[in-house]
Amino acid sequence: MAKTNQKPTEKGQAAGQAITSTEEFLKNNGKVLTWILIAVVAVVAVFIAVSNWVIKPAKASAQAETFPAEEYFIAADYESALNGDGTSLGFADLIAQYGAKAGKAVYFYAGVCELQLKNYESAITYLKKYKGKDDILAARALACLGDAYVGTNDLATAISYYDKAIAKSDNVLAATYMLKAGITAEEMGNNAKALEYYQAISDKYPQSLEGMDIDKYIYRIK
Repeated sequence: MAKTNQKPTEKGQAAGQAITSTEEFLKNNGKVLTWILIAVVAVVAVFIAVSNWVIKPAKASAQAETFPAEEYFIAADYESALNGDGTSLGFADLIAQYGAKAGKAVYFYAGVCELQLKNYESAITYLKKYKGKDDILAARALACLGDAYVGTNDLATAISYYDKAIAKSDNVLAATYMLKAGITAEEMGNNAKALEYYQAISDKYPQSLEGMDIDKYIYRIK
């Protein structure tokens, strides 16, 4: 059978040219590419080594030092939790020494301590630095910011943070934040807005502690 001569297609020619160009590039720049690859591998190796031998141990050490402060916090000894007891570090010291290496929650704890000690501006500073991903704790931090702004008599800002806490919550804790917002709205003289919060508690969370007692708030301003 006679062979039929076929011309290469344009795609075939383009593919052949691309392969040839790639081969020539690799031939001419092979050593450079090798050194680049070695450099990349070296950087990755250094990053892994630093992470495993320096960063992780430092974080573990910092977080271990938070235990005494957490114990004071649980015991409601907010002064010792915040500033230490002379032997162990408090949350303020841990933040100054380690920052977020001691765990993101240290900013939350420090903020709550300052709030309980009525140092409202310091509480706001700490709480705004809390960037934890836990929704319950994040909502609590937002509500605490609301409490701190109430302490500074910035009631409008306080309500804005209560609203954020409510939006962040999908459980009965939202009722707590609604009640705070309602009371604050009443203090501002905005009874209509307060009634909205109280009615939302009655409608959405009637079985919550706030819901069981909400009627007296509603009747008071109706």
